[in-house]
Amino acid sequence: MLRAAGVGIGDEVLVPAFGNVEIARAVTLAGAVPAFADIDPVTYALSPAAVADAVTARTAAVVAVHRFGRPADLAGLHAIGQRHQLLVIEHRDGDGEAPHDEIARRRERAAYLDARLRGVETPDRGAGHTYEQYVVRVPGNGRPDRDAFAHAVRAKGVACSVPVKTPVHRLPGLRRCVSLPQTERAADETLALPVHPALTKRDMQKIASACNALGGLLQSAS
Repeated sequence: MLRAAGVGIGDEVLVPAFGNVEIARAVTLAGAVPAFADIDPVTYALSPAAVADAVTARTAAVVAVHRFGRPADLAGLHAIGQRHQLLVIEHRDGDGEAPHDEIARRRERAAYLDARLRGVETPDRGAGHTYEQYVVRVPGNGRPDRDAFAHAVRAKGVACSVPVKTPVHRLPGLRRCVSLPQTERAADETLALPVHPALTKRDMQKIASACNALGGLLQSAS
């Protein structure tokens, strides 16, 4: 898409550093240079305000990535694109074409955790969220506390994962000296808990119990 739009050598393309290393590499394959803008702490997608601040004379395009099933602020990004005459490319991270019944079951499990988890920051319930991943934030001292929390939850038999271990702008070959405080914080605090459709009510109770035993008072699972 970048090549077809005439984006190439001498151009910069604004991309998120919170995951999606393949997008930054695709930009380099097109002959352009990936440049990083910070994310919105709620959507985990590019922040329109951060994109506006990152635009330079060489910027030719922006790649808007929907993260974890939560839509990016496309209206805001397109407004920036129109203002600066930039191409805005949309990329969906994950199974955006999942069947409606599967999405409905994920939303049901996400709502269950929303109502019962204590001591962690649950995800935003933004319009259109499909919960490809149910990503919480573990409060405290950033990465050490998040990692300790994840270890303890796994020890109780609950599968969880760190969605972004290293931001793209800190990876070899793509390192940039750029300030991305929301990206760094999200990488240090986020943890994905399971909400896939195969989980039973007992499974969901186990997840809530394991998390709440560490982060707060256990609530009734009725």
